[in-house]
Amino acid sequence: MGPYVAGVLIPLVVTILLQNRRSRKKRGLPADVGGEPGYAIRNSRFNAPVETAWDGITTLAELFEYSCKKHYHKKLLGTRKLLSREMEVSADGRSFEKLHLGDYEWLSYGQAFEIVCNFSSGLALLGHQREERVAIFADTCEEWLMALQSCFRRNVTVVTIYASLGEEALCYSLNQTEVTTVICGQKELKKLVDISGQLDTVKRVICIDNEIPSSAIVAAGSNWVLKTFSEVETLGRGNPVDPDLPLAADIAVIMYTSGSTGLPKGVMMTHRNVLATASAVLTIVPGLGSKDVYLAYLPLAHILELAAETIVPGIGGSIGYGSPLTLTDTSNKIKKGTKGDASALSPTVMAAVPAILDRVRDGVRKKVDAAGGLSKKLFDLAYSRRLSAINGNWLGAWGLERHFWNLLVFKKVQAILGGRIRFILSGGAPLSGDTQRFINICLGAPIGQGYGLTETCAGGTFSDYDDTSVGRVGPPLPCSYIKLIDWAEGGYLTSDSPMPRGEIVIGGPNVTVGYFKNEEKTKEVYKVDERGMSWFYTGDVGQFHADGCLEIIDRKKDIVKLQHGEYVSLGKVEAVLIVSPYVDNIMLHADPFHSYCVAIVVAAQAAVEDWARKHGINFGDFQELCQKEETIKEVYASLVKAAKGARLEKFEIPAKIKLLSEAWTPESGLVTAALKLKRDVIKKAFSQELVQLYSS
Repeated sequence: MGPYVAGVLIPLVVTILLQNRRSRKKRGLPADVGGEPGYAIRNSRFNAPVETAWDGITTLAELFEYSCKKHYHKKLLGTRKLLSREMEVSADGRSFEKLHLGDYEWLSYGQAFEIVCNFSSGLALLGHQREERVAIFADTCEEWLMALQSCFRRNVTVVTIYASLGEEALCYSLNQTEVTTVICGQKELKKLVDISGQLDTVKRVICIDNEIPSSAIVAAGSNWVLKTFSEVETLGRGNPVDPDLPLAADIAVIMYTSGSTGLPKGVMMTHRNVLATASAVLTIVPGLGSKDVYLAYLPLAHILELAAETIVPGIGGSIGYGSPLTLTDTSNKIKKGTKGDASALSPTVMAAVPAILDRVRDGVRKKVDAAGGLSKKLFDLAYSRRLSAINGNWLGAWGLERHFWNLLVFKKVQAILGGRIRFILSGGAPLSGDTQRFINICLGAPIGQGYGLTETCAGGTFSDYDDTSVGRVGPPLPCSYIKLIDWAEGGYLTSDSPMPRGEIVIGGPNVTVGYFKNEEKTKEVYKVDERGMSWFYTGDVGQFHADGCLEIIDRKKDIVKLQHGEYVSLGKVEAVLIVSPYVDNIMLHADPFHSYCVAIVVAAQAAVEDWARKHGINFGDFQELCQKEETIKEVYASLVKAAKGARLEKFEIPAKIKLLSEAWTPESGLVTAALKLKRDVIKKAFSQELVQLYSS
């Protein structure tokens, strides 16, 4: 055999063998479980649900203390120093705050543990009792995590509240849980002052920032004891109090959901619940260890981030804090010439929600298109060659060619997130196949796409690092069983061919206790079977592939029956249409009294303005551009193209759209802190527009 023939045949044979091995690999296996009849799957590597990955550790307090003593001198928590704030005025007259941030400054495991012990003692000395609850109402930062661990050392239940929560939901959450101590940032303190007359039980407020506004001091008066974080820590340092450590079954956190369907619900999580999810993730992410650096910027009030910041100290890793607005060198709040958080930290692992990854993808594509010429041609060639390889084509870019393209083209993209990312965990919402492929190729890192809920401590399924398929969310996490049960009304049965389908039910030690003071709702969606296993009924609809991986295909509550009897799944259609480069966000609306759908679309400003300039369309501002008939036609055409590419039915494609120029942010109240749509709020806010779409 000649060298040229061998050079062709050997890669071909190896590729075929690898593809066959992957196609035969069973990632999930049938499981014998109790409860309602259905089709159940477990993780193929574990016969029973994982509860802890650390010998003898059963609570989050034990895990943190164990890690701090084991890695005493190693860096744990890092925060960037704020050097200056500046206001910049844009061409249209709007003012924007820009931050000049310095390098990361670090606390070691030993230093962090000392602060945690001191703050815990200070909390007790302020008069906070074990049976009382603490609320943490602040943006993600190192003090947030240390305050959480301080409460755990007193066996105090922590109520987590999104920093972007509105006044009504904030009052409801604090009053329902009868919180007596609130730990917050300066920004959140102002919100508390505004609603102080509506709070029934709050006695103490601890501000994370060292400066408390005089207006807050006056407003607090004799109603609250008002202290800074450092004052409480100093108080405890001089008067240490013995810890009162929790048991595995004690409630660690009452986590309020982001309230996408009305007032938020408080999910009660035990130490056992959170530890089970953290332990399960640890077993499936390759090579997690003390050399890893994690970039923390998602809300710690979200279970995805809380689980991640439980895992990292458990492996001896380091956590560097940032924010979505300072994440990259070109982020909105970063002063020109200043490094973004990712560039300054150079993380190896990070968690992300799809909206963040979509922005990274769109930002890269915008730069590539703007560069044009040879740069664009090289990028397109490199991308197509790597895409071919990932799709299993042995003629794609493998080996040396892959390294060549990484050095020549993708190294610049990888530098956006610091150049060292080796694993990304995506959760909170479905990730589009297009974005998943883009991140895989350009960042050269696998994405572990997870599926879970607050009610299951983010535990459910998680895609294997070597699974390059898209559109699926992987096999069950080692802490979970996933069961499909028949939903006959929707036409989904476990006996369906070629794949069993049905409502997704999750069981395991990660399934939480229920909703705080909401027994009716708890009984509706939580069940305990004859074997003592807890199950949560998600309301999502899925199907199992032959290898035991789950695919989410529908949502029971998002299904609307049209006038002629067709069923439309709003979430499924939105996930398809948001792939359009002109779309920043979208809400599909279906009415049972009409035979077609309509949509409210938030335009992606950069892409739409770029299109307008290329086509010689004059406009004064972006709002004016979005009102032009030719703009609406162009955006609508892109939606139809995306719909047809995904083979949507004609009745699923919106017949008309309303194009908006203003982005939907948590501050606007139209999306949650996790960037999920608040349908009822959006429908109310744009009720007139929806009426016009159906009447025009």
